[in-house]
Amino acid sequence: MRRSSFLVRVILIGILLHIYVGLRLIPDMPIDGVGRGLCVLWLVLSVYIIPVGMMARGFKRQPLGDRLAWVGLLALGFFSSLLVLTFARDIVLASLLTIDALRPNTLAIARWRMDSAAAVPLLALVSTLIGLFNARRRARVVTIEVPIDDLPAALEGFTIVQISDIHVGPTIKGRYVDAIVDAVNRLKPDLIAVTGDVVDGSVPQLSRHTQPLSRLAARHGAFLVTGNHEYYSGANSWIAEFRRLGLRVLLNEHVIVDHDGARAVIAGVTDYSAGHHDPAHRSDPAAALAGAPGDVLIRVLLAHQPRSAEAAAAAGFTLQLSGHTHGGQFFPWNFFVRLQQPFTAGLARLNGLWVYTSRGTGYWGPPKRLGAPSEITRLRLVAGEPD
Repeated sequence: MRRSSFLVRVILIGILLHIYVGLRLIPDMPIDGVGRGLCVLWLVLSVYIIPVGMMARGFKRQPLGDRLAWVGLLALGFFSSLLVLTFARDIVLASLLTIDALRPNTLAIARWRMDSAAAVPLLALVSTLIGLFNARRRARVVTIEVPIDDLPAALEGFTIVQISDIHVGPTIKGRYVDAIVDAVNRLKPDLIAVTGDVVDGSVPQLSRHTQPLSRLAARHGAFLVTGNHEYYSGANSWIAEFRRLGLRVLLNEHVIVDHDGARAVIAGVTDYSAGHHDPAHRSDPAAALAGAPGDVLIRVLLAHQPRSAEAAAAAGFTLQLSGHTHGGQFFPWNFFVRLQQPFTAGLARLNGLWVYTSRGTGYWGPPKRLGAPSEITRLRLVAGEPD
């Protein structure tokens, strides 16, 4: 009942937002009655298409479900830009009306209304197409150097390749994952970190599309932690599947890596919100470090959400690798990420802890990325500069 009630509220909000866009744009567009009727028809169809696309991953009939997801999620990406641009247009028009009130007849307000009403959907379409191209191309490789105080000489240049938030599901399939794995393996990392949200669907639906992950190869292996989307998709089943693929799943635990005589702790926690889904999976950075040798000072934590950082710093970790945020994925969501997470993207410092937040290697929801490119992150440990 709670889920259906939430869905009803989302649909009602969607209807109101579509009405807002229609009332603000269509009357000012330089089109005839037929054109306006087609615009109204598109908005009505969009109200239905978007929720169907968002729910399509649960459809048993394939490939119909995936096709509906593509249509609905593309429509969601387009409408998101349309809504933001409509709101921005209203702010601009309000400013122009204020100027016109102060200095009458200095601006051609009617012309501004007509031209801007025509420009908004065109700009929304262009941004959607560019965002689609950015989302569907293989993630770029980003190299980050992490300065570590008192880094053992043998760990100088130790390389961790991080992938995160692939979101294998209705629009991301095996070929997309294959390209990621090929790029990761070409980097010849010392260790691979997969920081959650690998999937959006069940094991029976997606196991053949996650199969390429079995080819991930690194000197010390590939390690994985759960993200919130694993818990939406059946976490225990996926944990077993990831292990079958040869990935080492870290559930509030650690391993000791011996690299040319120097040791490092590689730990991992369940998702920050995992305890809400399964109390036995409550995220606990301190427990992940329990029993680690006290003389091993390089301690790396894999934690899906950046907001694990406060507990990680208190536990004594050196570096935390996270994802979850997608860097906002596309404007304006990058501003909203900061309301929930302490970090949006990139390398940051919290007390004595370095935190790297990946923008993600895939995407979620609309196949769209603008201003937040996907990434495969190559992190190199380097000696910190002396004070």
